[in-house]
Parts: sequence; structure tokens; C-alpha cells
Amino acid sequence: MKRNASLFRKKTVDQILIDAHANESGGLAKILGVRDLVSLGIAAIVGAGIFSTIGLASFNGGPAVSLLFVFTAIACVFTALSYAQFASTVPVSGSAYTYAYVAFGELFAWIIGWALILEYAVSNMVVAISWSKYFVSMLEGFGIVIPGYLTIDPGSAADAFAKLQTSGIASLSAAEKLAAHAYEIAPVIGGFHLILDLPAGLITALVTSLVYIGIRESRTASNIMVILKISVVLLVIFAGAFYVKPENWTPFAPNGVKGVLSGVAAVFFAFIGFDSISTTAEECKDPQRDMPKAMIYCLMICTVLYVLITLVLTGMVNYKELNVSDPLAFVFQNIGLDFMAGLISVSSVIAITSALLVYQLGQPRIWMTMSRDGLLWKKFSKIHPKYHTPSFATIVTGLVVGIPALFFKMDFFVDLTSVGTFFAFILVCGGVLYLDHSGISERSKFKVPYVNGKFLVGFGLLVAISGLAFYGQGIIDEWKALTIAGIFEHKLLTVIFWISWVVLSVMSFKYNFSILPVAGILTNLYLMTELGASNWFIFVIWLAIGLVIYFSYGYRKSKLAGHED
Repeated sequence: MKRNASLFRKKTVDQILIDAHANESGGLAKILGVRDLVSLGIAAIVGAGIFSTIGLASFNGGPAVSLLFVFTAIACVFTALSYAQFASTVPVSGSAYTYAYVAFGELFAWIIGWALILEYAVSNMVVAISWSKYFVSMLEGFGIVIPGYLTIDPGSAADAFAKLQTSGIASLSAAEKLAAHAYEIAPVIGGFHLILDLPAGLITALVTSLVYIGIRESRTASNIMVILKISVVLLVIFAGAFYVKPENWTPFAPNGVKGVLSGVAAVFFAFIGFDSISTTAEECKDPQRDMPKAMIYCLMICTVLYVLITLVLTGMVNYKELNVSDPLAFVFQNIGLDFMAGLISVSSVIAITSALLVYQLGQPRIWMTMSRDGLLWKKFSKIHPKYHTPSFATIVTGLVVGIPALFFKMDFFVDLTSVGTFFAFILVCGGVLYLDHSGISERSKFKVPYVNGKFLVGFGLLVAISGLAFYGQGIIDEWKALTIAGIFEHKLLTVIFWISWVVLSVMSFKYNFSILPVAGILTNLYLMTELGASNWFIFVIWLAIGLVIYFSYGYRKSKLAGHED
């Protein structure tokens, strides 16, 4: 029993606040206000998504995708409100990791902290590589060409060259031809072809240096980049409005509700980033007041921008033409405004840079907080005496992101990143239910608006089941065709979703749970069912590695280990 209790030992809010202010090297610089936090949130949210995700979602759902952005934003608000309550209750760096420590105990806190590495560090590898592609394309627009072997990962180049040797040049796509050529012309040192994605590594080093120097400099850079990219987005909206043809909005939902909902996961990912605000709580002047405001403000601003952009895009060209990786630039090239297309290309580089900055800012602060608790090595919590930043953790983050970005193809990890994100979101929403039930929320300066879900959660379940029975015959037939093994392989998460809804209905009836956090749990859990099984398999392996580290170091070194009864 003692072992189980120790695995789920919890930190009190007072303990966390004392630890945050007892750092030997001095605290972090408190300089961020609401405007700065909103800017950081927009920097994280309005990244590569608005320059790519919108196109595919519009292609599948038509102009009605604009409404999907509204519905998805409402779903995000459930999670954002939960984050805001925790941020006002536990105003320290650490984000979902710290919140899980208070609500669920140390083991869950470690799991979340380990999962957040996927959301921040691993996603930044993908972001850095994405930045490289946009940057190289932008330079080519100005007539500057970087040798191919310095803009690609070795694996892609070697695979393309091998395919060329076995199947001939006719079998290669345009991208594969460039990759194979890069492999052929690359310098050979000691039998190895010198191939690396140099721009991805350089931008990571540059952003890491900026984050290392200080939060003030990072804030200034973020604010400037946000102003630039929002200006370009507004220019696209207003300039594009003159070329909108209302007939392109008919039919509004050409592929029906199914077509619109097919983009729900991609659209949701376009909003991910608001949670990164919570990692800067200790550098905020008044986190208990400003954090909740900033999260809601940045979600509102980004929702309006996304809806307007979607309406303009689908109004300028037919939705069937939007299955491209750069829809904003494409629609202006389509009407002959190459200048606007070039401007958008430059702004996309700025947008992705600002997103990279915010995530590179967040990861070291999570590691710093885990180190304070004894779960990571003490050096991770070291604060630079001059710059007032977590110096060692920042350098490690730069290496962890920059080295793989130089040499690996990270496309596979996009959905894997989302698994970690949804996992964190669910625990934060569940944590608010714990705060309310335990009475800790009495000290919260901001609370999720309380709407009694005693009957509503169960009523919603009955409505959902009735809807399936009357309108979901196709789904029912699909399930009937599956064997038990097939259900376990392909539908396990869906089964977990329905079981969770049943459990939450019972618990809501018993404990009078607020419906908003429950809605956040169910929304995120449903979106998790949209991710592939292979991503879950890798995620489980990732967690297993994390648990080995925890039990070999963190469990024994935890500061709470010395305070057990």
C-alpha cells in the first residue's frame, strides 16, 4: 500500500509556490503582461496551420469548414478554461505537468511531463524542417539556390537514389528527383555522403540563442513577428475580399456533414498552442489575473482570423482547387497577383519562426519545473544569473531539437505529437473536476463557469446513442462486419470513448460535476480516436522509456520521497 501511495503522492499548491520562489540562482524575470501573453499565444497558434491546414480542410468540407472552425474553437474553449483555472490556482511554470502533480499525483505528473516533450520538443523538430522548406522556397523566389544536399535529410535522399537505381527516373516524383540528385552531387567523406538539412539546424540554433538570452528579447521578437504576420493575414483577407465570387460558396457543404467533420482533427491542430502560454506563468506580472484573459483573447482572435480566411479562400476559388500545401499563395497566383503570393511566402517563414520560438521557450521551463521536484537532474533547474532563464535546460532543448532536425525526416511524428497533446488536455480538464471536488478551487482567482452536469452528461449520452441508432446505420454496419480482434485493433479507442462517457455520466450524477470540463474530456478523447493505431503504439513505447527513467531516477530522487509517512 505504501508503494502505491508513494507513486501517487501529490504536491500541495503551497509547496509548489514555495519551491518556485526558493531557487538558489534567483527567479525568472517577471515582465509579461496580457498583451505579451496574447502575442505569445497567437505566435504559437497562427503558425504553419493557417498556411497549409486550411486548404485540405476546405477541399474536403467546402465553405462550411468556416463553421467547423467556430465549433472547434468552442471545443478548445473547454480546455482553455480548464488551463486558465489551473494557471490562476498554481501560477508557476510547468503547465499540465504541474497541474497533474496537484490533481493526480507524481506518477501522472511524470507521464504528462514526458508526453509534453512530444508536444514541444518533437513537434519543434517538425516545425524546424517545415520552416526549412518554406525558407528554401522563398530564397528560390529571389533567385538564391542552396545546394540540395544541404536542404534535405540523408534518409530521403538515399531512398530516392536507391529507387532511381532500381526503377529508373520515370518512377520518381519531382521531389524524389531532386532528392536523388542531391545524393549524387553530395560530397563524400569517409564513404558517407554529406547530406543534412542545414536551414532547419540553423534556425533552431538561432531561436535557442534568443530564448537563452532572455524572456524580454524573446517577447520583443515574438511581438514583432506577430504584428507582421497578422498584418499579412489581414491584408490577405481585405485584398482577397475584392476577388470573392459568391457562387463559389454554393453548395456551402458539398460533401455534407461527413465531409466537414473529416477535417475536424486538422482544424483542431490549427488551434493547438494556447496551452504554451501557461509555461511562462512565472515570468508573468500577474498570472492569476492575466493568464485566463490571454488564453480566451488569443482563441477569439485566431477564430475570427481562421473563419474570415476560410470564407475568402473558398470565395476566391472553387473548393475543389484547394488541395494544395500553400493555399494562401495559390489563390493569389491563380488570379495573377504574384506579388501577393510572394508576400505570403515570406510571411509564412515569419509565422513558423514565431511558433518555433514559443515552443522552444516552453520546453526548458517544463524541464526546469520537473528538476525542481527532483524528477530530473538538478542542473535542469539552474537559472542564469544574468539572463534569468533556465540556461542548461534551454541548451539541451536546442540540441534535442536541432540535431534530429538536421538529419531525420520527422513527418511521422506529426500525429504522434498530437497524441501527447490530447493526453495532456484530458488530464487538465479532469484535474479541474478534482479541484472542484476537493475544495482547492476555493483559492482559484479564476474558475471555469459552473454548469451542473448531474443530468446533462447522461442526457447527452442518450441523445448520442439515439442519433447513432436512427442516423448511423452505416457506422453500425461497419461495426457488425468487424471481428473481436478487428474491434480491438481498429476501434479500441472508440470503445474507450463510449465507456468513458458512461463512467462520466455516472460520476456526474453522483458528484454534480461541472459539464464544461467533462465536455473538454469527451471532445479531446473523441479527437484522439481519429489518430492512427501506429501512433498509439509508438506513444506507448515512448511512455515505457519514460517510466524506466522515472523508476531508475525520479522515483528515488523526488523531493516528496523524503516526506512520506
